[in-house]
Amino acid sequence: MKNTDRLLSVQNLSVSFKSDDGWKQVVHGISYDVYRGKTLGLVGESGSGKTVSSLACMGLLPEKTARIDSGSIVYNGQSLLENQFEGARQQRGCSIAMIFQEPMTSLNPSMCCGEQVEEVIAAHLELTKQEGKKRVVELFREVELPEPESIGKRYPHELSGGQKQRVMIAIALAADPDLIIADEPTTALDVTVQRAVIDLLQRLKESRGLGLIFISHDLDVVGAVADHIVVLQHGNIRETGPTIDILTNPKDQYTIKLLACKPPTAGERRPLADPENTQPYQFNVGTSPILAVRKLNKTFVTKKSLFGKPTATYEALKEVSFDLFEGESLGIVGESGCGKTTVSRIIMGLEKADSGEIAWSHGRPAIQLVFQDPYASLNPRKTVAQMLTEALVFAGNVTPKEAPENIARLLKEVDLPLEYQSRYPHSFSGGQRQRLVIARALAANPSILILDESVAALDVSVQAQVLNLLNEIRSKRKLSYIFISHDLHVVRYMCERMIVMHKGQVIEHGNSDQIMQSPKNAYTSKLIDSIYKSIN
Repeated sequence: MKNTDRLLSVQNLSVSFKSDDGWKQVVHGISYDVYRGKTLGLVGESGSGKTVSSLACMGLLPEKTARIDSGSIVYNGQSLLENQFEGARQQRGCSIAMIFQEPMTSLNPSMCCGEQVEEVIAAHLELTKQEGKKRVVELFREVELPEPESIGKRYPHELSGGQKQRVMIAIALAADPDLIIADEPTTALDVTVQRAVIDLLQRLKESRGLGLIFISHDLDVVGAVADHIVVLQHGNIRETGPTIDILTNPKDQYTIKLLACKPPTAGERRPLADPENTQPYQFNVGTSPILAVRKLNKTFVTKKSLFGKPTATYEALKEVSFDLFEGESLGIVGESGCGKTTVSRIIMGLEKADSGEIAWSHGRPAIQLVFQDPYASLNPRKTVAQMLTEALVFAGNVTPKEAPENIARLLKEVDLPLEYQSRYPHSFSGGQRQRLVIARALAANPSILILDESVAALDVSVQAQVLNLLNEIRSKRKLSYIFISHDLHVVRYMCERMIVMHKGQVIEHGNSDQIMQSPKNAYTSKLIDSIYKSIN
């Protein structure tokens, strides 16, 4: 690659943040280059320095609590560290743009989407108001939003997740930048929407000749879009090189571990993140159903008249039927709005079906639900001991006096130290909180766990740890799982069977490996085709 194609050069960059104990360095002398028409993938877990280094390039580090200790950031031959917090920001917003991870929190909920794009145009381009409005429509058409002439009048909450992310991309393109930084732009999106957004970024990169920094912890996605990869851990570069070399012949042990965290595409269910451990988990799946769901129907009222009469409805479930066998893990897959969570809420008794039947083999067993966001499902005002005591006593399994002994057993089962029982939820990491939610669910001694996107928000290595934990618990306790997810790789790894839902209906069901290898339904094929498969 010729140096004349180089847009950005980051050399020996070190960044510190102010804490109660003084300044703590979080990025340690990292270096990388970004070229026109090419994509650099920054890979690593939370706290690796991916976003911090990118915010340094944008001039968006907090002025009072962050400092650049050393290094240089050069864009098109010009230093970006001069007037770091003031003068250079105008140029950065125009020449370098950033797409943030969560569009709903990045977009202003009180402004129409078109107005938010106009705001950027007015700040960077000398256009009249009428020219700015025309430019917004052109941008919405370029990012392939439906009805580009009218969608700008809608508010963010009126758009889907994919549409909101396209608005964010339009904002990034508004001032005609040469370089775009995409920070986890698809983490919260369904697989088909994720594929569409990333394909759009690829087309825009090629048509505009952009340089692209793609930040993610998903090695499959980065492997499919990046020309060059930088692997980061704790603010240090562990490995860097062409994508195919990193993914097929990694040299660093951390990179090898990251690759081993990915669920295999087929084969025995062995522990993740441990290449040396080839011993598969042992599960005893029965031949009789513990749960039989028959012809569930559910319609929600979405709009009422002034007098309370329903004027619009949404059919969430249509004749949904399936069985769950003793000791089995059954996957339910599909995009947002397909009915996955509605089914789980009806099984739990949190929602009532309009019609249909749920039958149990030996009387209703204890069922517990593990939610996607562990922080939202834990009471911030209660310690771990208080939460677990409450769950144990409520389930009727122990008296308050017997609770401490059982708390110790539960914490050991989810691999957390006993001293954590005195802490509050805010003092734990995401993976630790999910272990606490699992411990609370196990306190009821359930026969069935419903896991609703329970690892979707976790880093790849933390996800691997939680999946291993769930497999160990299932094997030891002989539990049955209903595993809800839009990640087909994870479902294939965790579940013997899966059902595929689309618009409230079960459109395909059967052995997980067989469905992934030879889908019979066109929608299932579309889901599978949307998955980014790694080079290796």
